[in-house]
Amino acid sequence: MPDDGVLPGATPISISLKQSFCYPCFKDQDVSLDDLFRAAAAIGFEATEFWVRDEHFAEIVATAGRHGLAIASMCGHETLEDGLNNPKNHERIDAELHESIDIAAEHGISGLICFSGNRRPEQSNEEGLVACADCLQRVAPYAEEKGVNLNVELLNSRVDHPGYQCDHAAWGVALCERVNSPRVKLLYDIYHMQIMEGDIIRTIRENIKWIGHFHTAGNPGRHEMNDDQELNYAGIAQAIRATGYDLYIAHELMPQGDKIAALRQAYESCS
Repeated sequence: MPDDGVLPGATPISISLKQSFCYPCFKDQDVSLDDLFRAAAAIGFEATEFWVRDEHFAEIVATAGRHGLAIASMCGHETLEDGLNNPKNHERIDAELHESIDIAAEHGISGLICFSGNRRPEQSNEEGLVACADCLQRVAPYAEEKGVNLNVELLNSRVDHPGYQCDHAAWGVALCERVNSPRVKLLYDIYHMQIMEGDIIRTIRENIKWIGHFHTAGNPGRHEMNDDQELNYAGIAQAIRATGYDLYIAHELMPQGDKIAALRQAYESCS
């Protein structure tokens, strides 16, 4: 049987991926938020997103709405390094996630980013996984009630985030399986997982039920998705489409050149 993700005789699934972009990566001091969102909408983007909800949140939501852009994702709790795997954080994170879920439900934000935290010397990998699961199980029923995904981000611990625990897809999948909630999933960051383990398309196909969001960027460097980097995003996007995935794929790259041109190139790479 050919390894193309489609059964012999079946009609391949052909859907358009819903594309988003992390707007702080593409914001230029010479380009207003209004102009950036207008350009993104003209390119074909359906959504934008950010990491930290701050005093500009209302402006971002309103400006995105004027241009027909949804808000796809934001961080649900603090912090990346000191996160779910520390039981001392569970009460705080529980409260932060409940607040973020309410905000997400109010504004139609489909997913919140969650973080395992860095490895802790006193914990094994399994103990860290159990701690993360315990916290997520506390919040999952409320996420289910409100229809908001909690997406635990997969990050590389080799280059960008030394010590981060959720740095392999198998660990993340095991965490989701332990929590066993339809609203607890993974943010599968293609750039980060290329650094850690590669085998991107196979991993996506085998674990798509646990993926609630994607991030992209070129590797090495986390720059444009062009011929200077090693990932074949046309092939990756086709593989994702073939799974029937209907959530967002978001571009989180740091452009070296013109940012609007990079935004357009990223969109076209996954179209």
